[in-house]
This record gives sequence, C-alpha cells and structure tokens, in this order.
Amino acid sequence: MYGFWKPRVLGAWRVPAAGPVILAVNHAHNIDGPMVMGTAPRPVHFLVKKEAFVGPLGPFLEGIGQVKVDRESTDRNAIGNALGVLRQGGVLGIFPEGTRGEGDFASLRAGLAYFAVRSGAPIVPVAVLGSTERRGRLVKAAPPLRGRVDVVFGDAFEAGDGSGRRTRKALDEATVRIQGKLTDHLENARRLTGR
Repeated sequence: MYGFWKPRVLGAWRVPAAGPVILAVNHAHNIDGPMVMGTAPRPVHFLVKKEAFVGPLGPFLEGIGQVKVDRESTDRNAIGNALGVLRQGGVLGIFPEGTRGEGDFASLRAGLAYFAVRSGAPIVPVAVLGSTERRGRLVKAAPPLRGRVDVVFGDAFEAGDGSGRRTRKALDEATVRIQGKLTDHLENARRLTGR
C-alpha cells in the first residue's frame, strides 16, 4: 500500500496489542480491505466474498489467512473459521455493510453483532477515507498513484450490553449500538482528516 499510495494512519495505537479484536471497516472501494491489512498494527483476517477466490488470487488470499464466505447463504464453515480467528486471539476484519457502497455504515447487517456478542471481542471502528475521491489516470478503477488515503482507527468498544445474552433481541440491540458508534467514528474521522 505504501508503494502505490500515501496512507496516513491515525489512531493505530487504539487497536489492542493482544487478544481477539474485530475491525469494523467502512467499504467504498476495493482497496479498503488491502489498505487496512497493509496499515494495521496486527495481522488482519478479513471475511472475503468467495467470488474473490478465483485463479491465482484464491491461493494467495487463503495463504495470507483471509476467510472465504458465501454471502448467499448461512456459511457455517466461514462462521466457524471467523470465530476460530477470534478464539486464537487474532484480528478479524469485517465490512459491516456486507458489500461495497457509500461507506457510511448506513445499513449494517447482523454479522458484526453476532461475532462480537458471541466471541466477546471488542470492536475497533476503522474509517478509510479518500479511496473514492478521485480516479487514477493510469488505472481508472483505483485512486491516483501516490494519492493520500486516510485510515483512521477509533476507540475499542464492547457490542453487548454486559448481560451475556445471545438472543435475537440482544443481537438487534447490539446492531443498533454498533451502528451508532461506527457512525460517530466516521463523522469524527471526517472532521479530523478534513474529508
């Protein structure tokens, strides 16, 4: 990432140095995941759609520990692998909206709340800003080479209410709490970076 762009990383010290943690990343461009992987202070295992695991990219993604997920169904294998990352004290990266969009955390899916409540891992919100502002001249689908992309890590927080409940209602309440925290972080990151 540092070879192609100029990442400005803010708040990386907020990622706990050890133990399980979930990075909740906004997703507006294809480079958002790789940008976080390349700038995070710890190795990150992202949930990646199975469609990305084609050709030589498939073995590469598996080799660097990314978790293949089928977004069309309840992928029990992916769920088990993701919980395994957290059980082993690793970092799980999740795009809470499930797919690329505006990157504003406007519509969260329940997966993030499920992993956070089930594992007890804290969530660190991450805002990637600048990946969609301008198009590159050489590669139109990417930001300009040597352009600045900001990666802003927020304060870790617990998704659950402390009761330990894992009911549907508890997950729905956790999703609402998470969305508020992520939206606040994104607003603060935009204010901090001027984007």
